[in-house]
Formats: sequence, C-alpha cells, structure tokens
Amino acid sequence: MTAAINVVVLAAGMGKRMRSRTPKVLHRLAGKPLLEHVLRAARVLRPAPARLCVVYGHGGEMVPAAFEAKDVSFARQEPQLGTGHAVQQALPHLDDSLPTLVLYGDVPLVRTETLSGLIAAAGEGLGVLTVALDDPSGYGRIVRDAAGRIAAIVEEKDASAEQKAIGEVNTGIMLLPRKRLPGWLAGLTNDNAQGEFYLTDVVRVALADGVPVVAVQAQAEWETLGVNSKSQLAQLERIAQQRIANALLEQGVTLADPARIDVRGTLSAGRDVQIDVNCIFEGDVRLGDEVTIGAHCVLRDVAIAAGSEILPFCHLEGGEIGRNCRIGPFARMRPGTGLGAEVHIGNFVEVKASSMGEGSKANHLAYVGDSIVGRNVNIGAGTITCNYDGADKHRTTIEDDVHIGSDVQLVAPVTVGRGATVGAGTTVWQDVPPGGLALNRKDQVHRPHWKRPIKAPR
Repeated sequence: MTAAINVVVLAAGMGKRMRSRTPKVLHRLAGKPLLEHVLRAARVLRPAPARLCVVYGHGGEMVPAAFEAKDVSFARQEPQLGTGHAVQQALPHLDDSLPTLVLYGDVPLVRTETLSGLIAAAGEGLGVLTVALDDPSGYGRIVRDAAGRIAAIVEEKDASAEQKAIGEVNTGIMLLPRKRLPGWLAGLTNDNAQGEFYLTDVVRVALADGVPVVAVQAQAEWETLGVNSKSQLAQLERIAQQRIANALLEQGVTLADPARIDVRGTLSAGRDVQIDVNCIFEGDVRLGDEVTIGAHCVLRDVAIAAGSEILPFCHLEGGEIGRNCRIGPFARMRPGTGLGAEVHIGNFVEVKASSMGEGSKANHLAYVGDSIVGRNVNIGAGTITCNYDGADKHRTTIEDDVHIGSDVQLVAPVTVGRGATVGAGTTVWQDVPPGGLALNRKDQVHRPHWKRPIKAPR
C-alpha cells in the first residue's frame, strides 16, 4: 500500500434543488456541514492524505471561509464544466507522485474503512467505488465484460435501455493512479448529452492504456448516498441519527426511544446513563456515570458530573454541573455557569454566568446572573439579581449559608455576607453584613368592612 495519497473533494455544485443561497456543502447534517463530514473521513485515512484539496464554486468564498485550515487548500472551478474539469482545477495543489482519491462534498456518510478498502484494492491501478441499488435511476451504470471486469461507466443520459437495467452503479468515488492523471484529464472531451467533461471517462482511457480497473462495492447503500434536495438531506439526517443512537446503545446508554434523539455534535456518556425522548445534544456534551436526562431537553456544550438528574424541558448551554445535582423541570442555564455538587435549580429558574457552591438551591422562579453564590445558600421564589444598569453588568456575591426570602431584588454590585438572612420582599441596595437580617420595613394596613368591587351586570 502507498505511504500517502492526494485527496480531492469536489464541492463546487450549485445544488439548485436545495432552493437556498447557502452552498449545498454548507448545509448541516447531524450539526455539522456536509463537507465537514467528508473532510473528517479523509483526515483519518491510512494512508494519510499528504495533500487535501477542496474544489469549490457556487457560493463564492463562503466555502473556503467556513473551512480555513492549514491542511486544506482550495481550488475554484468557474465555470462548472463537469467532474473531470473540477479535478483538473485541483492539479496544481497535488503531488503528482502520489495517487489521488476523489471524494464528494455532498456524500457525507462514506466511511473511512470503505475508503481504505478501496485504496488497498486498487493498488497501482484505478479504483472505483460502486454500489448495488434496487433503483439505480440517476446514476452512472457499471458496464462489465464477459469476464466480469469493468469495461466502462456510462452516465444515465447516455445509457441504452439495456444499460439502464444494470443495478450496479458508480458512486463517483475513485482512486486515480499516480502521474497519469494530468494526461488523462487533458484528453477528456465533452461529447455527451450533458456537454460536460466526465471524470468517469478516465475509466475508458485507463483500459486503453492497459491500467487495471478495480471495483470495490460499498457494504452499505447509505454511505454512498448524496444530497441534492432538502428531502434527501432529511433522509440522511435520520440515517446519521440512527447510527449515532446505535453507537450509544452499544456503549450501554439507555435510550427511551432510539428514534427520538438528535446529536448535533459529540455526546460522550459514562455508565448507566439514561436519556428520555426528544432530547437534543449540540456541540460537545459530556455526561458522567448515572446521569439522567428527562424528556425534551436541549443540551449544548455542557458537562454534567455523575449522579445528576436533568428533569424535562430544560435548556442548558455552556457550563458545568457538579455531582448529584437536580435541575428543572423548565430550567435554563446560560454560558459561563458552574454548579457545585448537590445544587438544586428548580422550575423556571435561569442561571447565567454564575457559580453556585455545593448544596445551594434556587427552587422556583428565580434569576441568578453574573453572581458568585457560596455553599448551602437558599434563594427564594421570585428572587432576581439586578445585574444590568442599562450600560454595564455588575457582580452579586452571596456568601456561604445565606438565606434569601421570596421576591427579593439584589441590585448589583452588592455582597450578602456569610450566614445573613434577607427577608421576603426586600430590595437590597447595600452590602449586607455577615450574620444579620436585611429587610425593608413596610406597614401592613387593615381596612375593616371593605368590600371587593363587583362587576356591573350587562
């Protein structure tokens, strides 16, 4: 096997059926652009890619801007004159002493193992990845000779009725032998129904040159499927999510319904993790042992330590949750938040850019923003930290063992000292000393024999 290869990813197509200004390869599958899936499969190939070139066109510089990386070069195809013409644009970026693997930016689920198998089987020849389809409509057919060897690849618009009945089709993925590629591409013509320079025509040239052409069939049809419409994108999304769900089940995660989970990034889970239905995981999510996620939760870039329970309908983003916490239902955690062990965040509580120490609780209808909350603090229902003065954010500090009653407003910057108590309904404008009681005095008025207003009859 060769020590290294070139990889060319064709990503210049307009994708008219997507009906979008966004280049097709930037549409997302499982939370990542289609092209990112292909690049990820290429990067972990063995042999490794020595040169990795993306051929782009539709959408201008949007594709290079989205995938700036030291290991990727970009070649613009303008106008788009077919796949053979596209690969020709990549030639200046390639090492002509190495074979070249051609991939497609809109075929996102191809497995690295399949590509490695194609490279190994091709050797010094030309390798073609094929797949057998019940309905081969739209694909180029693999035509074989009497001995079963590939004789040609015929595009559907140029195929005869007999050729259209062939079920084995070309996926477009090829390994092209070293040094021959420039000459083969220069000899292509566009004498076909599409008026394009087909890359598949190099098969005919290779056979004429006595170069062996080897076909390798993909094990699964889904890894060769391309995206040309929003409908096809939705179909591949379900395939991708089912694969992710199966992998989680194999790892020992309990999924209430494997068909109702969406992972749009990476999800790592410890032992005995349970996930209820309709949960969405985005970015990088890490779940410790025995974590439970209730139904209809959205988690983005969050780490949850062992034994914690997330009740239904929570939205957690950008923070860390300690051991044995209880969050929700209907709780929100915004970026920059860190919760210690055994913290309770209850229904309709929002915590933003704040830390809460071990054993602290905010169980009902509270907002904690830009705050440092110590250990064993109780924050009563309806309490809010008033952290924004219209221009700047300010810090609230609540030290250990503080008890805050219901309906309290803490006007930052302010500190509530260790062990202090804040009475219900208090607006705290000044620092509260440790161990004391803070309250706003209010007189309660009684009016005997007062009558409640009654609606006038209509």
